[in-house]
Amino acid sequence: MTPDKIIVTLVGLAAIGFIVWFFWLVKRPGVKAAMGSSGYQEAMVLVKGGYTPDIIIVEKGKPVRLNFVRTESASCSEMVLFPDFDKSAHLPEGETVSVELMPDKAGEFEFQCQMGMLRGKLIVE
Repeated sequence: MTPDKIIVTLVGLAAIGFIVWFFWLVKRPGVKAAMGSSGYQEAMVLVKGGYTPDIIIVEKGKPVRLNFVRTESASCSEMVLFPDFDKSAHLPEGETVSVELMPDKAGEFEFQCQMGMLRGKLIVE
């Protein structure tokens, strides 16, 4: 093998390693929902090419209100689904939509768009 082929192979393997690390191995910190004056744990979630924040941490046994604001027109982001809570909501573009949940057990619960392309996680402690 020539030196240029060795260099190209090593750079390619390094790029593959970086992609695997970045997309699958990095643990992103979650955002803790703030306790509002209404007694709900609340967080704002921006819907634009994904959910920001996509990891929300809440306390078990206290009601949660997630306020979704969709700022894009992609059809995939029109709905948000919480299968573990049997909840869903339609997200009109430019409007704030609240989803209220009661997390009664600890764990990690995913939420997603109706196509499963946009994903987030609710961590109940």
